[in-house]
Amino acid sequence: MEEGNNTEYNSVTSSKTKGKGGFRATSFIYGLLGLENMGFVTIMVSFGLYFSLVMGFDLTGSANTLTNLMGSTFLLSILGGFISDSYINRFHTVLIFGPFEILAFALITIQAHYKSLQPVCLVPNCISGGKAIFFYASLCCFALGSGGVKGALPALGADQFDQKDPKEAKALGRYFNLVLFSSVIGGAFGVTFVVYVSTVKAWWKGFLIGLVGTTFGFIVFAFGKPFFRLQTPAGSPLTRVFQVIVVAIKNRKLEIPKNSEELYEISDKECDSSQPKLAHTNQFRFFDKAAIHPKTAEPTPWTVCTVTQVEEVKVLTRMLPIIASTIIMNTCMAQLQTFSVAQGYRMNRFIKKFEVPAPSVPAIPLIFMCILIPIYDFFFVPFARKITKHPSGITQLQRVGVGLVLSIVSMAVAALVEIKRKHHSLKDPLKPIHLAWLGFQYAIFGIADMFTLVGLLEFFYKEAPVGMRSLSTSFTYISISLGYFLSSVLVDIINSVTKRRAPSKKGWLVGTDLDQNNLHLFYWFLAILSGLNFLNYLFWASWYKYKKDEVVEPKLNLGDSISLSNSVSRVALLKPSDSATSMPTIEESSNGPTEEANENSSAVPKVVTTEARS
Repeated sequence: MEEGNNTEYNSVTSSKTKGKGGFRATSFIYGLLGLENMGFVTIMVSFGLYFSLVMGFDLTGSANTLTNLMGSTFLLSILGGFISDSYINRFHTVLIFGPFEILAFALITIQAHYKSLQPVCLVPNCISGGKAIFFYASLCCFALGSGGVKGALPALGADQFDQKDPKEAKALGRYFNLVLFSSVIGGAFGVTFVVYVSTVKAWWKGFLIGLVGTTFGFIVFAFGKPFFRLQTPAGSPLTRVFQVIVVAIKNRKLEIPKNSEELYEISDKECDSSQPKLAHTNQFRFFDKAAIHPKTAEPTPWTVCTVTQVEEVKVLTRMLPIIASTIIMNTCMAQLQTFSVAQGYRMNRFIKKFEVPAPSVPAIPLIFMCILIPIYDFFFVPFARKITKHPSGITQLQRVGVGLVLSIVSMAVAALVEIKRKHHSLKDPLKPIHLAWLGFQYAIFGIADMFTLVGLLEFFYKEAPVGMRSLSTSFTYISISLGYFLSSVLVDIINSVTKRRAPSKKGWLVGTDLDQNNLHLFYWFLAILSGLNFLNYLFWASWYKYKKDEVVEPKLNLGDSISLSNSVSRVALLKPSDSATSMPTIEESSNGPTEEANENSSAVPKVVTTEARS
């Protein structure tokens, strides 16, 4: 990403954004999230049964196909994030990937409607030929379209709030809570009404509802363009990262100056005002070698990097352990969308005379979240804010930690419920336990997801460099993606190991009969693994240092003026000017300074350091 190409787009006082942004703009995003998630969640919870009952997969094949689809979808979010940061603004990125998702729903609906496109299997996993091509083409379009949208949409909404404005900083936290709330509302409708239509009426009718809802959602979103603050992409952010790595390797034999002010940083006149500078930190000192300016060479992007550029790489490096520490939780989530739905299919699903579709079980956590998100946002956050003085009430990493603890409890409860279900099923197959028993594990994990997902989205957005915010927020979905892929790997490994060790010579998770499996042992394994992972997370969360932004706010005495200059370090210096009559006050927003005449100020210049506190 070249310096100086970004357009100021996130300052609330900018003439280019006057009357734009805020919750009026994000309302279009909430609309798209609700309608799109209605279809997306329907796919997540019903495809397991659809693959088994219609497409001829066995239990393991169905679970792995679904988790691989979800993993690919969330992994491709990085593509949408990269494109929207580098080449196309976030709004247009969403509109480019949207049609792929719409096409996917159309193909899925067509195949579910016509029997001639469905396999007739005498053995499991027999789909082949043109039917397989049609089937996997629809899944690829779904992963590409939905993933690309997820990579750009959350950051686009967050761009509508200025982090340097105290009121808008508080609004940013509420925005991420409402992102989850709107997704939950759409998801709740999907797993109740749409799933009911799919499983009771016809599969293709449920998928058709998802197609219509998703299409309408993108139409609503497109009408919001006049209200959005849009950024101008400034080239690949990965180029800046590679420059730091390459230059640091070139300078590996050079000695790092003891005084960090000797490291290279461009002056205020040369720098892009929309890119706030970052203060130097002492972590990962090797990268500091990239900011050593050889006296015999002209400064070019591939011979020396600025301190800010080096700090951006350090921020990304610090994020990596946080991403890795949340993968196991998402592996647990994958089980609730596969094996737990299969459990529900073997349970008593009647409420009086109404039979609840097994894929509708995830409605339980969604209903809990519909109630808890407003309580959290309107009551807990203001209360916690008074104590911690943090705009979000508690830090993002604290919020993620709460979610990880609850995920451990959820897996332990899931194991206990499966033991009870299996015992009753073997004792009296005609009188299985009620579906409501699954509500405990789903409700606990739903609360865990409320804490973790929003915490990660807000964390990655706030900590990311300005030019990498879409790419950074997609890290949340990368964690989810790796969790799904790890789920498939763990299932295969568990089956392989237990097949050799078990007296029956059968794996824990084979075939289609849950009563002959040992799903409860798999849940216990995940609970223990999650506990160990939480200890790992505690270490890295305590080690993490939040990004620092230093903002210069000069204010003048009457008749005085100042000029700004920069040392070779990050910190701007204030020094008197020889001649002037009056000067503007410079107030730096998150993406650049704005000027306002200030003839009556009597305060002395000061440097204010803002820092998110853990």
